[in-house]
Amino acid sequence: MKKLLVCQHVPFEILGTLNPMLRDAGFRMRYVNFGRHPDARPALDGYSGLVILGGPMSAYEVEHGHLATEVELIREALDRDLPVWGICLGAQLIAKALGAHVKPNRKPEIGWYGVSMTEEGREDPLFSRFKETETLFQWHADTFHMPRKAVRLATSPGCRNQAFRFGDRVYGFQFHLEVDEPLIERWLNVPLHKAELKSLGPRITAERIRRETPVHLRRLRYLSGRAFGGFIRLLGAPRRAVVLPSR
Repeated sequence: MKKLLVCQHVPFEILGTLNPMLRDAGFRMRYVNFGRHPDARPALDGYSGLVILGGPMSAYEVEHGHLATEVELIREALDRDLPVWGICLGAQLIAKALGAHVKPNRKPEIGWYGVSMTEEGREDPLFSRFKETETLFQWHADTFHMPRKAVRLATSPGCRNQAFRFGDRVYGFQFHLEVDEPLIERWLNVPLHKAELKSLGPRITAERIRRETPVHLRRLRYLSGRAFGGFIRLLGAPRRAVVLPSR
């Protein structure tokens, strides 16, 4: 059976709608829960790919020692030319592993936001069914510089670097394609998230997110199925040599 290594940081950040698609494709997932086991040192031997999930910490917070472990794990996956998918914090860690700077965004993006595909994004196989601009779900306060030799795939007025591809098998996304309505509701009830929303004032509220979710979720399900399907195909594709940037 094919195996996938999944880096998890908190219980409420999960594979979401990607999980049943991977299982249907015959994958067995091994979760490394760094929230419970910050000293874990997972190995990539025997795995077909790597997924790094989101989390409330920042990629530059040195007090979370496991983030340095994950950066090294990503670099090893890149050296082995394994497919890698990073969601939110995961995308920021991939960018950091590629030598790019991660920093706070000008403003947090929480809720539903318009995201526009670049010309390269419209030509990317994972985005082939995306319109020029789509409304996608976000929950992030950080951003990153575009890694050298990476291709910007998506952008937005509030966050220039929304998605990128490095080579043909490594993807980082700020937005959350993996959410469904129960997962969004779960996030809205996390005490840490509730405090974050309260600190942002009336501009971003749980009520607004709940109101907008049914409007956009059906389209998001369709897009996530297309994008995840493309990534799953990458997991079964033969490996090719890739030249990494100097770090």
